[in-house]
Amino acid sequence: MTQSTANTGATTTTTAATPSGTATPARLTEDTSQGRTTIAASVVQKIAGIAAREISGVHSMGGGVSRAFGAIRERIPGGGTGAANVAGVQVEVGEKQAAIDLDIIVEYGASIVELARAVRRNVITAVERMTGLEVIEVNIAVNDIHLPDADNGGETAAAQPSRVE
Repeated sequence: MTQSTANTGATTTTTAATPSGTATPARLTEDTSQGRTTIAASVVQKIAGIAAREISGVHSMGGGVSRAFGAIRERIPGGGTGAANVAGVQVEVGEKQAAIDLDIIVEYGASIVELARAVRRNVITAVERMTGLEVIEVNIAVNDIHLPDADNGGETAAAQPSRVE
């Protein structure tokens, strides 16, 4: 919890720690005489994940391991909710700024440079508009390319004759 007190033009800021001794995950974004607004890092994470998926050409989010755990988690009742469900999105949230890291899988044929530019622009716009935080960077890692034939479960590979005996 953060408190600001005005004394003769000077502002004093104190930060309370949780019982574990770490700062709370929700950060101060607005502190007025009418109240305080805090935004949890998981909220920024969800906004960034949704904004990234809105761009045509993004097939999915996360690396191979996080997608596999996500698929398992979705099969467990109650396991498909919460911040852990935002695969491929990591955030650092400060009092006024946020930094976002995205791991994406791109559709084959999409221009990766243009797609990254569009994803970055959409994520920054969504996070800044919804939270009021300044997004200082959006790092995008393209981990894979989704091929249209991959949806068939390998059926096309079985239909083609082998080149070796």
